[in-house]
Amino acid sequence: MATSPHHIDPSTYLDELLTQASPDLMRQMLQSFINQILSTQADQVCGADYATTSEFRTNTRNGYRHRDLDTRVGTVDVAVPKLRSGSFFPDWLLERRSRAERALTTVIATCYLKGVSTRRMNDLVASLGITNLSKSQVSEMSKDLDSMVEDFRHRPLDGGPYLYVSCDALTMKVREGGRVVKTSVLLACGVNAEGYRELLGMQVATAESVASWTGFFRDLKARGLDQVFLVTSDAHLGIQHAIGEVLPNASWQRCRTHFAKNLSSMVSKTQWPTLSAMFQTIFQQPDTAAVWDQAREVVAFCQQKFPHVADYLEEALDELLAFTTAPKAVWTKVWSNNPTERLNREIRRRTDVVGIFPNRDAVVRLVGAVLAEQHDDWIEAEAVHVADESGADPDGDGYQHHRCRRRRPGAGGGMSLRRYQARDGP
Repeated sequence: MATSPHHIDPSTYLDELLTQASPDLMRQMLQSFINQILSTQADQVCGADYATTSEFRTNTRNGYRHRDLDTRVGTVDVAVPKLRSGSFFPDWLLERRSRAERALTTVIATCYLKGVSTRRMNDLVASLGITNLSKSQVSEMSKDLDSMVEDFRHRPLDGGPYLYVSCDALTMKVREGGRVVKTSVLLACGVNAEGYRELLGMQVATAESVASWTGFFRDLKARGLDQVFLVTSDAHLGIQHAIGEVLPNASWQRCRTHFAKNLSSMVSKTQWPTLSAMFQTIFQQPDTAAVWDQAREVVAFCQQKFPHVADYLEEALDELLAFTTAPKAVWTKVWSNNPTERLNREIRRRTDVVGIFPNRDAVVRLVGAVLAEQHDDWIEAEAVHVADESGADPDGDGYQHHRCRRRRPGAGGGMSLRRYQARDGP
């Protein structure tokens, strides 16, 4: 009786490999065992063993189709049997249009999320015997993050009320229509009723405009954003208009850091230290009345030294000092967008490795996954107690940091990177 080309005697084969002491022992063993299993499975489909005559035969073999399979022990050559009629495809082993096992896909997706470049990933997997890992393969494997990102972006915002919200935008380069264009990634963060910071949402828009910000806020409101007391952002007109239309009961706080940068551009480098020192004194006062008194004194000072700055500062006082309507304990947290800016830097660190994204879906995938990971870190790291709008503070200490309480089940919604990895295994 003829023997299948992939038939092996386990004891003899193992003795030969151990004798040779091949450095690729595991890879060769895995390849041979996989091919033996596929050959046996094809024989079962045909109704008879390979190259034998049988009255029970329903089909015959017709060679092999070779597929490369990237695994944790290297790339193995999988010989998929072909049949004279019909088709044979081992769905339990291979995914159509994919050449990597699930565990390796998870590792690649995680590296992509962590900001590891394609070149470094190629060097990493080359040590496992996997060659020529292309950018398109990395992008394809990273699509496994999509379900996690979609769950995160569309989760209900049921942790409200979100009294304090901050928003900002980042610019990303994307290939569209054969050219490189800039798109805007709109971000919003907030503090929920339990005192935890949350990433409320993100959206990729063609530009940072009135229409894009309005649509973004409407989406947040539809998901449960309500009772917003103060929104902190830069002075983009699109944000101001969207707040007035979608969140009419919310006040707008102009970010003091962005405003300070605008002031610095209005005076010379030698004059800026003086102006900066005076400007900072506004935010060093003990109460609301003192803040406003000091602000008027700074305006008076500027009228003598920097007349053009005085008018600009005086016109912006209402929006710059909106934080004084909130309890003093939260002033340092809401008078600037600095926490969001730190988040932006982390996003930049990951996205700079990519440079130009192939499409908008790739932007959503990477930025959304980074945000989901950061969101989980905030939920699990520490809680922030925020006094309510009226200033009532049941604990007597306002806006404080507490060591993390046990996370409430389902807080934040969606699926974090750590839960995603635990689902599919390393």
